[in-house]
Amino acid sequence: MSGVVRDCEQVPERRAGNDSAAVREVIDARDGCELFTLRTVRAVVGHSIARETGAAEELLFVVSGRGTLVASDGEQQLEPETGVLLRSGDHYEIVNEGPADIYCVAVALHQPDERSRAATALSRLGDRVAQSATADREFRIVFDADNDCPSATQFVGYIPVGAAPAHYHLYDEVIYVLDGNGVMHMGGKQTPLRAGSAISLPAREIHTLENSGPGVMRVLGVFRPAGSPAAAFYPDGTPASTGATQQAQALTT
Repeated sequence: MSGVVRDCEQVPERRAGNDSAAVREVIDARDGCELFTLRTVRAVVGHSIARETGAAEELLFVVSGRGTLVASDGEQQLEPETGVLLRSGDHYEIVNEGPADIYCVAVALHQPDERSRAATALSRLGDRVAQSATADREFRIVFDADNDCPSATQFVGYIPVGAAPAHYHLYDEVIYVLDGNGVMHMGGKQTPLRAGSAISLPAREIHTLENSGPGVMRVLGVFRPAGSPAAAFYPDGTPASTGATQQAQALTT
């Protein structure tokens, strides 16, 4: 599997009947991405029809807008920079009382971890502590194995202007650019990025994500197996952080 970079707006937005929510199927198994399906969901004013998670778990992240998510075990208030974890076999509806659209990034986690709990969970980015990564980067965990989600880690990364040294990870990842402009260096190609770009990044793919400026770039990432976003290795296999060494040991035990 090779990496993929795609502008979400280049993918057709589809709406079924009178559903208030329209969906773009951005990255999935057709791209060789077997572990994830990355979608965007835009809900206008109204009450969406029920969406089924099926055999997958689903991680939602609200980019903009406010409303209510109605799941089988209750309601969750949606607001910008809120994550919601929905379990396999569940269904949910989005209620938008307006005036603005609700825009979400949804990542389905196929073949979820059997240790997952049954209840829907909510996590607000503003409540999470910033942590350090390589090249003066920071991240905040939204969901991970220590926060109700053994199947994957969901985080928001903060990338300063410039580029980290080329590196790779031991996990498979999908990424959505929340803010900023840059370039994805991967597979011998340089692909422009902007808010709304999506990336599929296979494990061990050497890459670097460059921020062209002027401000901080923010990205939403989801990766498996769950761990630390700081766990990276240089092309010669040298760990770029203590977290990389710990993850390598965990995967071999």
